[in-house]
Amino acid sequence: MEKLHPGAKWLFRIKAYFTLVFLSFFLFIWGFSILGAIFFWENSGYLSSLLLPILYVIIFVIVVGEIYARMAYNRWFYEFTPMNLKIENGIIWKRYSNVPYERIQNVDITRGIIARIIGFSSVNIQTAGYSSGRGINVEGYIPAVSVNKAEEIRNFLMKKIGKKQGL
Repeated sequence: MEKLHPGAKWLFRIKAYFTLVFLSFFLFIWGFSILGAIFFWENSGYLSSLLLPILYVIIFVIVVGEIYARMAYNRWFYEFTPMNLKIENGIIWKRYSNVPYERIQNVDITRGIIARIIGFSSVNIQTAGYSSGRGINVEGYIPAVSVNKAEEIRNFLMKKIGKKQGL
C-alpha cells in the first residue's frame, strides 16, 4: 500500500488547528465565564489570570494538532489492485474502502493554496451511485500525492474507464 505525500501532514495539521482553535475558543469562553471570573475577581493580577489560560490553550492546540497530524498521516494508505482502488484511513475508527474501476465516472485533480506551496495534489474519484463526499460527489479521495503521481493516477484510471466503455 502506498503512503501519501509528506506534505499531507500540513493538511492534517491545519485541519486539527482549526478544529481545536474553534473548540478551544468556545470552551475557553465558557470556562472563563464561570471559573475565570472567580480568579479574576479574587486575584490582584488580572492580566496574568487572562493570559495564562490563553497560553495553555495555545500550547494544547499545537501539541494535540501535531500528534493528530502525525497519526493521521501514518494511518492513511491507498492501493490500486487489478479490480479496484483500496483506501484505508483513520486513527480510532478505521475506514476501509474499495472503489471498483467499473463504477468510476470521472477523476479530478485539485490543488489548493497549501498544496501549491508544498507541491502536491488531491485526487477526487467520482463514482456512479455515490451521493456524499468532501463537498462534491466523490467516493475515492486521495488527499495528497505528488503532482506527477496525480497525473499518473488520472491517466491510469481514465484508461480503465475507456476500456470499460469500449473506447
